Amino acid sequence: MDIKILSSYNHPDKPFLTMGNQLPTSILNNCRIAKMDEGPASYGFDGSNTVVVVDEKIAWVGLVAERPARYDDGAAHDLGGRLVTPGLIDCHTHLVFGGNRAMEFEMRLNGASYEDVARAGGGINSTVKATREASEDDLVADALPRLDALIAEGVCTVEIKSGYGLNVDVELRMLRAARRLADLRDVTIKTTYLGAHAVPPEYAGRDDDYITDVAIPALRAAYADGSVDAVDAFCEGIAFQPAQIMRVFDVARELGLPVKIHAEQLSNLGGTAMAAGYGALSADHIEYLDEAGVRSMARAGTIAVILPGAFYTLRETQMPPIDLLRKHGVPMAVATDANPGSSPMTSPLLAMNMVSTLFRMTPQEALAGTTCHAARALGLSDRGAIAAGQRADLAVWNAEHPAELAYRIGFNPLHKRIFGGQL
Repeated sequence: MDIKILSSYNHPDKPFLTMGNQLPTSILNNCRIAKMDEGPASYGFDGSNTVVVVDEKIAWVGLVAERPARYDDGAAHDLGGRLVTPGLIDCHTHLVFGGNRAMEFEMRLNGASYEDVARAGGGINSTVKATREASEDDLVADALPRLDALIAEGVCTVEIKSGYGLNVDVELRMLRAARRLADLRDVTIKTTYLGAHAVPPEYAGRDDDYITDVAIPALRAAYADGSVDAVDAFCEGIAFQPAQIMRVFDVARELGLPVKIHAEQLSNLGGTAMAAGYGALSADHIEYLDEAGVRSMARAGTIAVILPGAFYTLRETQMPPIDLLRKHGVPMAVATDANPGSSPMTSPLLAMNMVSTLFRMTPQEALAGTTCHAARALGLSDRGAIAAGQRADLAVWNAEHPAELAYRIGFNPLHKRIFGGQL
């Protein structure tokens, strides 16, 4: 008889037993449930106070008095009236990289210009250099503490991009390192190829050659390697033009990979509308997006990913067009954009507070942005809401109302994280 012990995330001294690989039926009682499944302006509160989990799925949600008798033998867990939400989803991160850029952060605060920083070896090229010098094991080890910070705030699914290798070998190394993280932690990792992130020094002034020689071959290699779930690109004056990115997206379409885009962060080059023409899963940053671009997203079903960390760190003043996105019914996801340069942040709760405070998104929009809309930004339909048939990724909070999650600054009310039905 094979017995498997699964430890509680917060209480490893209290394991429970399962027979073989079959998880038991678990009944989560006495909780306040924010289903996040009832439209753009609702938490989904309907008085439900019980969730039944069977294997890795939510089997039933409702009032304890109405629970079907077939679940009577399930293991009951009293959650003490706590708030339950879907497990959080960080749908835009650059979590795998080498080194850090704390020194250039200090240089800028001491008055150095971006040109000064670049001449001193800073900027994205410093991260590229450190990432190229790091082994796959190094990248995994360096990323784990950052991943743990996300998990500790209730995150169950994380998207991780490449884009700091900028050559075939290291782009693949980054994607493989990201995949390995899911073997070391109870978390779902979705990998995104971002070879068209920047032009490395050896291709300075030869952007088109870089697309031909590196970005496209590395994408094909990542696909053959089975290490990529989606394709991203940075459309900006300091990165790539729409026509160059279209060459990468054409290959992604040929390979059957969905696309997304960093666009309209510093200017409006029309990258979002271009990506929407490819049915992009998401357009991210979009501070300079105009109404025509928002309309293109609405037609394509493209999710807007709002990234307050970079806005804050770079001290930008152009805010994303929140009201236009609302007007045209474009769902808004929220993510940390965790990266070593423009958003060294690994707190989805802080991201929720930032979008509420800086951009006047509502706490409900902030929570939807890290649950149901974040799932859509990754093309995932099996998570992000608390409903029968959904994956049992849940977060249990020492809170009564979901607004508390966006309200506090520097406070983590997570009581327990449930990943795939495992308490």
